[in-house]
Amino acid sequence: MANEEDLYQEHILDHYEDPFHRGHLAAATHAHEDKNPLCGDVIRIELKLDDQGLIEDLWFSGDGCVISQASASMLLEELQGKTAREAMQFSAEDMLKLYGPRLTPNRQKCCLLSWRVLQSAIHSPVSESAGTGSSA
Repeated sequence: MANEEDLYQEHILDHYEDPFHRGHLAAATHAHEDKNPLCGDVIRIELKLDDQGLIEDLWFSGDGCVISQASASMLLEELQGKTAREAMQFSAEDMLKLYGPRLTPNRQKCCLLSWRVLQSAIHSPVSESAGTGSSA
């Protein structure tokens, strides 16, 4: 029987190997990109918010370690269909709990990168000329 840590590892690898909404969202209304200067991990999150602040769709792209990429997938899956307000109330502690295994402080930065990017993306509308269409 698998122990709890093995189950966490399997869940993390599933998100890394088959991520939730990895790619670009052509109809994004909000977007932000940032990197972890300690290791070079990069995450970009693109959101489509409706007039009431509902997250209609959200996608991520980027490069980096398993932790940064899997945590981005986990975060987006968790917040799909929530409101921007609910996303803003989702704390760093909530993100670390969602990820699962305990991490060293430096590895926590990898896990929290997508959370920080999402918080900024909500406040970063894209220009009207950014185009509309379907996600790729």
